[in-house]
Amino acid sequence: MTLNRRRFLAGSVGTTAAAAITAIPAVANATAQKVAKWDKTVEMVVIGAGGAGLATAVSAAEHGIKDIIILEKMAFIGGNTAVATGAFNTSDPAQKEQGIEDSPELHAEQTLKGGDYRANPELVRTLTYNSYETLEWLEKKGVRFQPKILQVYGALWPRSHATEASKGSDYIRVLSTEAKKQGTEIVTNARVVDIIREEPLAGRVIGVEYVDRAGKHIFIRATKAVVACAGGFGANREMRSLHDPRMYNLTTTNVEGTSTGEVLVMMQDIGAEVTGMDHIQCNPGCPPGRKLRVNMFSWPQNMIMVGYDGKRFIAEDSRRDQMRDAILSLPKQTAFCIQDDYGQSLNNKGHQKDNHRALETGDAWRADTLEELAKKAGIDPANLVKTVEEYNKGCDAGKDPGGKKPRNLRRIEKAPFWAGFAGMSVHHTMGGAVINKDTQVIDRHGKVIPGLHAVGEITGGIHGSNRLGGNAIADIFTFGRLTGIAIAAGK
Repeated sequence: MTLNRRRFLAGSVGTTAAAAITAIPAVANATAQKVAKWDKTVEMVVIGAGGAGLATAVSAAEHGIKDIIILEKMAFIGGNTAVATGAFNTSDPAQKEQGIEDSPELHAEQTLKGGDYRANPELVRTLTYNSYETLEWLEKKGVRFQPKILQVYGALWPRSHATEASKGSDYIRVLSTEAKKQGTEIVTNARVVDIIREEPLAGRVIGVEYVDRAGKHIFIRATKAVVACAGGFGANREMRSLHDPRMYNLTTTNVEGTSTGEVLVMMQDIGAEVTGMDHIQCNPGCPPGRKLRVNMFSWPQNMIMVGYDGKRFIAEDSRRDQMRDAILSLPKQTAFCIQDDYGQSLNNKGHQKDNHRALETGDAWRADTLEELAKKAGIDPANLVKTVEEYNKGCDAGKDPGGKKPRNLRRIEKAPFWAGFAGMSVHHTMGGAVINKDTQVIDRHGKVIPGLHAVGEITGGIHGSNRLGGNAIADIFTFGRLTGIAIAAGK
């Protein structure tokens, strides 16, 4: 058995606050080495304790995998799932009661079209035809969803299911509790530094090496599978700008220290193929020079966007890549979300808390009139008043002059009115490891790498060039659940 050491030479990590650069610790040894001794043997190792990792572990345990360890490099669990809006896309019989026509096939068609047909159709249909069963699975575990089904930012269709409480933390709370009940060991401050294969580019993946809190290197053998659930590379400034140079100076929405990409590089080092690495998604976030992310954009029904001139520049329910390019073309690459007080009350509780904090930091504003709001935010007052008047008339007529779909129209009329910065921040990387429908990682020759699976943002081929809002949460939990089943079946 040989240990393949990465040549990953200190990529950069953009922070949530201001994209400050921090080097990822490098692994100095570039030569293969014998594993002298395994410190621990388990059936399954999961890299990453976010939504994908927890779902994979819970599903595997309930299908007969007895000995599971989750290794999380951060001091806490949850990753980006914990701070996500948490909207879960799936077609659902409850939609008919709300006058919404939908189906797994329509969901698949819109996902493929929304990603410019750059996704793998088999993976897309695996997602859309299994997502409702995953929603039911989560509900049985204890996740509670709001009854009304809406369309989250960038979703293109009203199939987004919002959790009852704040952001995506509901999923983490429920699944981490379940994992611990099942006996899964979760180790934090455990930074994986190598994925170990029998030969550098051949044979089975048999374990991992990680560094613990004290700096000790520990080798764990996995008799059934290693599952990479370590997230994307959106916070790695050099890695993302290598594939899309426009991304270099942007901030990121990712939790500081996450989405740094080193596990994906380890997978490449042992032969994994990648796809779609230049497909990098941005979401409204901190404009250049700002630190606090304001979220008034998640539900396009409840807001409009304007520039400094007070004018709308795009339909707010457009694709996320279209929103990205439109905002990046504005003066100062900055837009503003405009809401009334009722729209603000419909935001997730966690986002409401952030938005109130933003009133103190100068990243959001509130006023009893639109004129006063505009003056506080530095927006053209006359144009903002005119823009809202025209938008409200469009709501009454059921036809928005700005192009927003009729189902997403709601008047902005209840004082106080709100405005918040909406710059562009790197949010999600759609590219990553090539997988099959059982999440087995595929090598550069189109063959399965035995013993290695990948779930979530570390994978490529599910979303194509543009991810629909609400599809990432459906992705991590659906493929996490299916991965547990697949590994238990010997795949």
